[in-house]
Amino acid sequence: MSQREGLRADSSHFTLDGVPIQILGGSIHYFRVPRACWRDRLLKLKACGLNTLATYVPWNLHEPVKGMYRFEDQLDLEEYISLAAALDLWVILRPGPYICAELDLGGLPSWLLRDKNMKLRTTYPGFTAAVNSYFDKLIPIVTPLQFSRGGPIIAVQVENEYGSYAKDEHYLTFVKEALMSRGVTELLLTSDNRDGLKCGGVEGVLQTINLQKLSYGAIQYLADMQPQKPLLVMEYWCGWFDVWGEPHHIFSAQDMIAAVKELMDRGISFNLYMFHGGSSFGFTSGAVDFGSYKPQVNSYDYDAPLTESGDYTTKYHLLRDLLGSYQSKLPQLPAVQGRKVYEPVVFSQHMSFWESLRCTDMPFKSNDPVNMENLSVNHNSGQSYGYTLYETSIYRGGALHSRNHVRDKALVFIDKHLIGILDYRTQETAVPHSERERILGLLVENCGRVNFGPALNEQRKGLVGDITLNHTPLKKFTMYSLDMTPNFINRLQSLKWKSTDEKPLYPAFFRGSMAVDGQPRDTFVKLPGWSKGVVFVNGQNLGRHWSVGPQNTLYLPASWLKSGDNQVIVFEEHRAGGKMHFAENPQHCKTIDVSRQPFCTLS
Repeated sequence: MSQREGLRADSSHFTLDGVPIQILGGSIHYFRVPRACWRDRLLKLKACGLNTLATYVPWNLHEPVKGMYRFEDQLDLEEYISLAAALDLWVILRPGPYICAELDLGGLPSWLLRDKNMKLRTTYPGFTAAVNSYFDKLIPIVTPLQFSRGGPIIAVQVENEYGSYAKDEHYLTFVKEALMSRGVTELLLTSDNRDGLKCGGVEGVLQTINLQKLSYGAIQYLADMQPQKPLLVMEYWCGWFDVWGEPHHIFSAQDMIAAVKELMDRGISFNLYMFHGGSSFGFTSGAVDFGSYKPQVNSYDYDAPLTESGDYTTKYHLLRDLLGSYQSKLPQLPAVQGRKVYEPVVFSQHMSFWESLRCTDMPFKSNDPVNMENLSVNHNSGQSYGYTLYETSIYRGGALHSRNHVRDKALVFIDKHLIGILDYRTQETAVPHSERERILGLLVENCGRVNFGPALNEQRKGLVGDITLNHTPLKKFTMYSLDMTPNFINRLQSLKWKSTDEKPLYPAFFRGSMAVDGQPRDTFVKLPGWSKGVVFVNGQNLGRHWSVGPQNTLYLPASWLKSGDNQVIVFEEHRAGGKMHFAENPQHCKTIDVSRQPFCTLS
């Protein structure tokens, strides 16, 4: 059999195997969708009239510990791409190494920051060596899946939105050659918003654009930059992400359909970002910082055509009707998977956070506080996520000042009793006076590393410098790593738990049982009256709960449940509100319509 000719961009339209095509794409990230749901979501993408799947590849999840790689189970990229092929979908692969994606550190592994001189997204030798090692593992997995070799991958993206960063004029060439030297032969492309197009290109690579509104002449600007080249909107933002403490974002279905119709009529290829957002489970969500730090929520619903739990929306049906008018026949709609509102969970037991320290690894001791990434845990890869406890002895009271070295939020304790909170806005708290020796504790939470913008290199977490008591730096710290991995949660089971008849000492873990009769169904968890913490079901970290909103529920997939009793553990920092409740649909606080807002420049 002769080799197929891959995607070509030699004229004003794309050709694939010599035939003109229009790319009608949708983004679905395998790492944000439970593996049991992959097929359902891809079938719904195809049934909507789309022909291409786009996905990022998160380095931080595939190499969570330096030199230890994960490409199985939820992270089985080969199986995900093969499933797309089986459903007759093309694939645009976006392997980074940086991907943004509203993931912690933009998908870069935090252990890179152990190098105090690290310069991310540049040709700094420490960064390029790490990229080369990662690509040595990743790229051989995907090269057999390229279109010219019988697979579905028709294009591969070179990094992501580098024009908005542009710290090193040689960097994109390095990434391009790193891909090609390992056997990537399909069409290469870059992706930038309009402001980044000027600095985001590299010779021999097609440029594409990201946008939400077709005004401002952005597409014409791209066309003028690349005469006689096909146009691709790599990210048409049909929604937006949320940050804690601000409104939930929505985007008008009518505005989206009008934009897609214009793209169709002009023969412009596009990829909907997101077609289905899913969830940033656990501690994987990132943050933004354009003058003030704002952590992102766990839901990545994105107001997409498919909801966080895979339901059809008005956007989906309008989009399907529109795309169906350009095609002879669309596949049948897959059935909707029902959800269930389970009986509330009663928490019968609790354990003080201080007791849980017995389940941590050996504490780390140092004269000065050490940032999370440089703690000597996890095969010298440091701590990536969760909380770190810093303890030291004090002999007086006075003014405790963080000097803005808390990343990102610290609960301050004296002899295990909460006396204050330090964060970016509050950098000083009063310590009661006493001349006897007391233990000062700071439980510092990584709320998410920034995933976009110039602050990437400054995303070390925990205590990143001295804190002072009456202007004198504190010394002789003992540090405990609380990354709250499944192994840690399992170790908690062996400890003695107290009855909830006894008053808990906060922070605390609460344990209860969720009853599931028959076949499990998807549901949403809600914790009215609770304050802030983390939810675990059968050892799986659903993500943060936080009363500031806008996310008031956490998605719990059916595939993470079993018939019978399911164990629920909630870590709560301040106040337990009683039972855990369930809802059929997600719930949010106040919403804001971004289609009525000024042009967005992020992605």
